[in-house]
Amino acid sequence: EVQLQASGGGSVQAGGSLRLSCVASGFSFDDYSISWFRQAPGKGREGVSGISNRDGNTYYADSVKGRFTISSDNARKTVFLQMNSLKAEDTAVYYCAAVPPGHRPDDLIVDFWGQGTLVTVSS
Repeated sequence: EVQLQASGGGSVQAGGSLRLSCVASGFSFDDYSISWFRQAPGKGREGVSGISNRDGNTYYADSVKGRFTISSDNARKTVFLQMNSLKAEDTAVYYCAAVPPGHRPDDLIVDFWGQGTLVTVSS
């Protein structure tokens, strides 16, 4: 049974920080990139960040570079997204997902979707 369990969302004032976690199980974790996507109400889903569990390469959308940091604890099959200097436009449901080798989050090629966790940033 494939599971990607996201947690850590909440409400924060602009300029604040949150740390999201994604715990994976039921598939070959080391063969995938684990990526974060987000979707605001009425808008399309967009790739935010990703990390390769093969080589550690990371990806960040231009809108979050310098503010968000992705990391992975392979032993615990957990990926984190540290979000600093949050802005109102970061408000969205954040999803973690398993992305196959050779793709990055903005390709929107996903093998397994996880649950969402809501992030609300007040201006």
